[in-house]
Amino acid sequence: MALRIMRWTSSVFALCLLVSFAPAADAQQRRADEQREARLDLRNGNVRSLREIEARVLPMKRGMQYLGPEYDPTAMAYRLKFIQDGRVVFVDVDARTGQILGESH
Repeated sequence: MALRIMRWTSSVFALCLLVSFAPAADAQQRRADEQREARLDLRNGNVRSLREIEARVLPMKRGMQYLGPEYDPTAMAYRLKFIQDGRVVFVDVDARTGQILGESH
């Protein structure tokens, strides 16, 4: 009986471990898909490079820590993430023109 309980507990623990890694794997896959789409759009001349977008926006956000970008291939927009005083700030930028679309906290 004790052996059966130990096996059941081990199985449940293993299942919990697998389930806990699933969201991380899904997030990594989404990130890889975003990067692939961004490279394809850049190669096709549809969008500006991230380096160009950052060169335009980062100087406007002096004093803020830059956390990194996300790319939305559907909207063809970059979302640049910053943090200042514990508050996250998102800056949405049109990837085609480099124009800032908006800022949210």
